Amino acid sequence: MTTTFKKVFKDKGFLLTQTLAHQIWTQHYTPIIGANQVAYMLEKFQSVEAMQKQVAEGYEYYLVYEQERAVGYFSFLPEKEGLFLSKIYVLAEMRGKGIGRRAMEFITEQAIKRGLNSIRLTVNKYNTKSIDAYYKMGFENMGPVVFDIGQGYIMDDYEMLKRLNLA
Repeated sequence: MTTTFKKVFKDKGFLLTQTLAHQIWTQHYTPIIGANQVAYMLEKFQSVEAMQKQVAEGYEYYLVYEQERAVGYFSFLPEKEGLFLSKIYVLAEMRGKGIGRRAMEFITEQAIKRGLNSIRLTVNKYNTKSIDAYYKMGFENMGPVVFDIGQGYIMDDYEMLKRLNLA
């Protein structure tokens, strides 16, 4: 398989990302956090408007392609010393094929090119398959974090960190 990553700049890319988000989130997160919170979070964090606002704040979005098919996306924000990996999602039928690992290799290269010494992310405490995958990719669990995201919803996550060897 040939995995490629294309930076999202234009409305067409944001629309495709939004479509993928709705498909992935509805399947994956509804059993974990419920349909109402999924719908709220999609609108608040994964809509075209939300993504455009995040890009204006310094986030970068990339679509993940296998052959010519968009199968996932990720977003990160370069911070002072590390890279914050805000989002990394792959379609259910494409998981387990190394796509997430290849995306993480690309993300790690981006962090190193920028002289950043770590990658930080948050992951839902009950998203056990993703947590296991992050451990396999060299992340360590830094402990629980809870964020109030409005409308009575919270994000009940773990913060995970991967230290990069820049030598």
